[in-house]
Amino acid sequence: MTKRDTIRIAFRNFMRRKTRSILTILGVLIGTSAIVVMLSLGLGMNESFKRQLSKMGSLNVIEVNRWYWEEDGMGGGYSRENVLDDNAVAKFEAIEGVEAVMPIFQTTLKLVSGKYMMYANITGIDPKIQEAFEFKVAEGRLLNEDDTTSLLFGSDTPYQFYNPRSRGRFGGYVDYGGIDGERPAPEVDVLNDKMVMTFDFTYGERIPGGGGQTSGRQPKLYKVKGVGILEPSQDEKAYSIFVNKEYLRKIIKENERSQGGRGSSTLDQGYWQVKVKVRDMKDVERVQEEIKSMGYGTYSLLDILKSMQETAATMQTVLGGIGAISLFVAAIGITNTMVMSIYERTREIGVMKVLGCMLGDIRNLFLFEAALIGFIGGLLGVGFSYGASALLNRYAGGLFGGGYYYGDPSDNIVSLIPPWLALAALVFATLVGIISGFMPARRAMKLSALEAIRTE
Repeated sequence: MTKRDTIRIAFRNFMRRKTRSILTILGVLIGTSAIVVMLSLGLGMNESFKRQLSKMGSLNVIEVNRWYWEEDGMGGGYSRENVLDDNAVAKFEAIEGVEAVMPIFQTTLKLVSGKYMMYANITGIDPKIQEAFEFKVAEGRLLNEDDTTSLLFGSDTPYQFYNPRSRGRFGGYVDYGGIDGERPAPEVDVLNDKMVMTFDFTYGERIPGGGGQTSGRQPKLYKVKGVGILEPSQDEKAYSIFVNKEYLRKIIKENERSQGGRGSSTLDQGYWQVKVKVRDMKDVERVQEEIKSMGYGTYSLLDILKSMQETAATMQTVLGGIGAISLFVAAIGITNTMVMSIYERTREIGVMKVLGCMLGDIRNLFLFEAALIGFIGGLLGVGFSYGASALLNRYAGGLFGGGYYYGDPSDNIVSLIPPWLALAALVFATLVGIISGFMPARRAMKLSALEAIRTE
C-alpha cells in the first residue's frame, strides 16, 4: 500500500462516518481552544503588566543608590552606605551588557518668571546620554554638551508655576486640569519668557516677619532659558527640570561659598543616584546582581514585573490544567472512535491482510486517520481561539487591570495568542490524535486474517 493509498482510504473512511467524525473533531476543537484561550489569558496578563510598567519607565533601566541592605543571616540586617562617585560610574560602565550610565544629582531651586514662580526640582545630567535614556522632546530640543544656563523641562513642570499674590481657591496655583480634563496653555511660556533661578526661596515673596536665606544680602540670580519640553510620561522625568550637571555643580558650590560654608560640601557625598541602561532586558537581573555585589542598592521595574509574572504563571498553570482536562476528554473520544472503527471494519482489515497488505501499512492507516481527526480539530480550535481572544479583548477590557488603569485602550490586553502558541496547539492536537490512535492501530494489526474475514 502506497502513501497515496493510505491517504485516500483514510479520507474515504472519514467521509463515510461523517457524524461520528464531526462529533470527535468537535471534542478536539473544544479541548484545543480551551487550552489556547486559558493560556492566552496568562500571556495577556503578562503583556498588560509590561505595558503598564513601561508607562512608568524603561524595563531596561536600573536605578542605583548609595544605600545597600546587608542581611545578618538571622532574618534581619542593617543599612550600609557607599559613595556613588565617578569611580563607581566607571565600574558600572565596565559591566558586560551595559549600554549607558547616567549619574545624576538633584537640588531644589526657585524659578521665577515675572509674577509667577515655582519650587523646581533641578536634576543635573550628562547631555551625552539623553537619547540612550529615551529623552524625547515635544517642543524645542534636548540639551547640548556646551549648554550651561539651558533648561530642559519635564512635561508637567511648566504647569507648576504659581502667582504668590493670587488669592484664588487653589492658593495661588493655576488650575490647569480643567473641568473636562483638558489643559490650557500654562501661564509661563518656558521656551520664550525670561526666567531667573535662585537658591533664595524668599525671593519675590513677602514673608511675614522678614528674614530669609540671604539675611539682607541681594540674592544671587541666575538667568536661565528653556530650550525644550519633554514628551508626556508617567515617570519622574515628567516632574523634573534638567540641566547640565557640570553647570549645576558649579552653582551649588557658589551658593555654599556665599553661605560661608567651609566644611564638607553636599557634592562630596557623590551623586544622588545613578541610572544604568542595559541593552537586553534579559541581562537586567544579572547586571543588577553585579551592582549589588559592589555594595550598592538597586531597583528596577523588572523587580515588580517579576512578582507580577509569578502571579500570571500561577494563573496560567491553573487555567492550562483546566483546558488540558478538556483535551484529555477529547483524546478518549478519538480512542473510542478508532476502536469502534476497528469493530465495524474487521472484515475489511481481514481482506487487506489476505491480499498481502503489510502490518505496518494497516497500523499507519489507523494512525493517519487518528492524526487527521486531531489535526482538523486542532486547526478549527486555533481558529476558534483567535475569535474568542478578539472578543475578550474587545468586551472584557480591564478584566485583569490591563490598559484602563492608564486610560490607553491600546494597552487593553486580556488575551494574547502569539504564533508559537497557535503552532504548538496545532502540533499538540495532532500528537494527541496519533497517541490516541496508537492502541486501536495495534489492535487492528493483531487481528487474525481468517477470523476477520468470517466476521459478519
